[in-house]
Amino acid sequence: MTGGKVLLDVKNLKQYFPIKGGLVGRTINYVKAVDDVSFTVHEGETLSIVGESGSGKTTIGRSIIRLEQANGGSVMFDGEDLLNLSNRQMRKKRKDIQIIFQDPYASLNPRQTVYQILNEAMNIQGVGNKSERRQDILNLLETVGLGAHQIDLHPHQFSGGQRQRIGIARALSVRPKLIICDEAVSALDVSIQAQVLNLLKKLQRKYKLTYLFISHDLGVVRHISDRIIVMYLGKIVEISGKKDLFETPGHPYTYSLLSSIPRTRPTGETSDRIILHGDMPSPITPPPGCTFHTRCPFAFDKCSAVAPQFYTAREGQEVYCHLLDKGAVDFGEMRKID
Repeated sequence: MTGGKVLLDVKNLKQYFPIKGGLVGRTINYVKAVDDVSFTVHEGETLSIVGESGSGKTTIGRSIIRLEQANGGSVMFDGEDLLNLSNRQMRKKRKDIQIIFQDPYASLNPRQTVYQILNEAMNIQGVGNKSERRQDILNLLETVGLGAHQIDLHPHQFSGGQRQRIGIARALSVRPKLIICDEAVSALDVSIQAQVLNLLKKLQRKYKLTYLFISHDLGVVRHISDRIIVMYLGKIVEISGKKDLFETPGHPYTYSLLSSIPRTRPTGETSDRIILHGDMPSPITPPPGCTFHTRCPFAFDKCSAVAPQFYTAREGQEVYCHLLDKGAVDFGEMRKID
């Protein structure tokens, strides 16, 4: 689902973490966790961000909601740049932007009951009076598949899947417009993952929610996404609709991710896979030019010298790769390029 109003517009976002050294703890270098990232999120859609560990996907989510203070760029939400708001202004804005954390065990206060956890968020944001909030909490528990009899229980009395449902209820409790799902199902069993994903989709339809969904699991992303961003070493390498990305990936890194998914094939049938060699380079000293060129089987001289710009492979599919400048529009044509 795209084409609606732009709800979130991220431009040239940078998040560098300082490395301290020496006797006086001076900054001697930076970890370039997110480097010049731009994208938009439309009302009612699910935009997913995927990539391997260290790609910067979680840092993007934390920078948007200002759990980390970005070093540069802009994050326009409903006409306001979140990076320029005061702490007090941002606290009010968080009513419209909520986050579901990865670990349902660590993200809930073990000393509070379910009622206290949800009531605290609503009270801080000024949602209703005490009696209205209690009724809202009972309704929320029913919405996320929990019972009214569980309202006075503590987090340790729930399973992992139930705890994540409490986290979802907490995010919904202040009636947000945008929810950032940071690896929201990665800590759950596969059967529970499916239940939570289906719940998120149901809630999206019911409340007209917009999701920024962060995950390393391509199967999960395929199930829930409208559009997908692929990250590598702090940079975007591809932005595409779900169908195009899975059927005709435009970047070698995207193809390598897809080709790594185990599949059953008839005996004797070969797979057309990209095997990446070596590890991801350090985000402290990323390679010049295209950051992927050190592992790319199609790299040529320009890749190590000039950082590529976005090229349009097809409508709605933008790829950050010099191969498109040479005429490739899908992986099959990449193999034909000298």
